[in-house]
Amino acid sequence: MVSMLLAVIASTLAWYVARENAEEAIVLLATEESGRLLHHYDAIELSGPQAATRAQAAAHTIVGGLFDIAEIYGAQGNKLAEALTQEGAQIEARVPKHGAPAYRSASYENLQLGGTQWAIRVFVPLRNSVTDMRLPITGYFEGVRLVPAWQSQQMMVSSLSAALMAALAALLCGAAIFPVVVHLSRENERKTREVLDSHISMMEALGRAIAKRDSDTGIHNYRVSWIASGIAERMGLKGSAMQSLIAGSFLHDVGKIGIPDAILLKPGKLDEAEFSIMRTHVAQGEEIVTGMGWLDGANAIVAGHHEKWNGAGYPRGLKGEDIPLAARIFAVADVFDALCSKRPYKEALSLEVAMAILEKDTGSHFDPAVMAVFRPIAAAIHQRLQGISEEEARELLEARVHSHFD
Repeated sequence: MVSMLLAVIASTLAWYVARENAEEAIVLLATEESGRLLHHYDAIELSGPQAATRAQAAAHTIVGGLFDIAEIYGAQGNKLAEALTQEGAQIEARVPKHGAPAYRSASYENLQLGGTQWAIRVFVPLRNSVTDMRLPITGYFEGVRLVPAWQSQQMMVSSLSAALMAALAALLCGAAIFPVVVHLSRENERKTREVLDSHISMMEALGRAIAKRDSDTGIHNYRVSWIASGIAERMGLKGSAMQSLIAGSFLHDVGKIGIPDAILLKPGKLDEAEFSIMRTHVAQGEEIVTGMGWLDGANAIVAGHHEKWNGAGYPRGLKGEDIPLAARIFAVADVFDALCSKRPYKEALSLEVAMAILEKDTGSHFDPAVMAVFRPIAAAIHQRLQGISEEEARELLEARVHSHFD
């Protein structure tokens, strides 16, 4: 596509340049020839009683060769002579008129005379020197050349050839470069997937490290990440926001790696001192994920997954929308999975009982907007995760990871 665009641009520019060069070649030839004839008839110094006679003789000689209309003016812009061919007489009425000439340098203009007729009009200030522009102007020559069909066709062919050559060169360059671009693109895609796989492997390694100390954490990480990302999809999260949510959900309890076994694995209820130590897993988790490149985005959930909508959570006591959206989504997913899963200290609750608990805490623990999205899909999520193995949960999350990370 880039090569085709360049071909269009290059061919257009080549067409324009070739056309301009052809026109300028005509003008240059006409100017030089008219200057030669004007010098021959002594029609450059247009003063004295014979000025009009000399100018008329020069004008009659000039027409019929390179010009169809020839006009010669004095230094003051007064017309001294005019001569026309038969074709010039036919187009004269259609040639734009102007006042007394007063230009300082030679120029030309294109005249579209209707139909296929095209003319070039030349304006030449006369001096006693062709090169010394400081000399005073002694008169003006204006000539109109009706470009014949053969010459117009020749210019068209020449311009078209230049345009086609430029387009072909651009396309050939594109064709030569294309295999290199394709190879580099594929290589980049391969390396990107390798980086993605290494990121996911690192995330899973951290998850397994936690699971080694808490037997339920492994499958819980997969399930809760899948649930949270499902809610987030329906709330419009995508790109880096979704990637951060998945990583944060999977690593939400990464700080538990620093909690003593006696507290982490205690089957009964924790006392106040033990619970204070357990709470430190949030700060320890923040330290682990902070500064880990792509895992920096996980910080929102790692730091905020125990905050509550009413401000009664920890560690910062954030309230309402001050809690990051990812953490609010995760809170619903985390508690739902915890309620519906069997733990060493409890049996799994039914969907109805779990939803009743979530409904009771909506507006205090949970964001009502997140619950409004989760409520219609809760039954389908519960059914899909019933009796699922850790490997099956891993496959569920892996499909979603590749959907949002690729």
